[in-house]
Amino acid sequence: MDTIADFLTRIRNAGLAKHEKVDVPSSNMREGIAKILENTGYIRSYRVAKDGKQGIMRVYLKYNDKGHHVITKVDRVSRPSKRIYVKAGSVPKVRSGYGLAILSTNKGILSGEEASTQNVGGELLCKLW
Repeated sequence: MDTIADFLTRIRNAGLAKHEKVDVPSSNMREGIAKILENTGYIRSYRVAKDGKQGIMRVYLKYNDKGHHVITKVDRVSRPSKRIYVKAGSVPKVRSGYGLAILSTNKGILSGEEASTQNVGGELLCKLW
């Protein structure tokens, strides 16, 4: 099962349904992605609650002035069946810099802009705008 695609789909569906928050199972990868989404302004915030097992992450969604969800499109690039890797010099710019690419690198989960700045490549997890 693709847990990253499940995480992104839950966020997208909750945004389309105009929910204030969504609860997902927690993991280090999901926390890294949520941290990037929070830093770039695609979600308001997130909290992790320990429950003795895996933990639950509550993601608080963000909407614009017209009440539309900030995330309009989520594209999962690398999948468990087909991994997509990019070199440091070929990290894609999503929507001419208005979107966001998320990479898994040897320095952790980074946005495309951070990966270009630190001159590292890695697995291209997803693109969103």
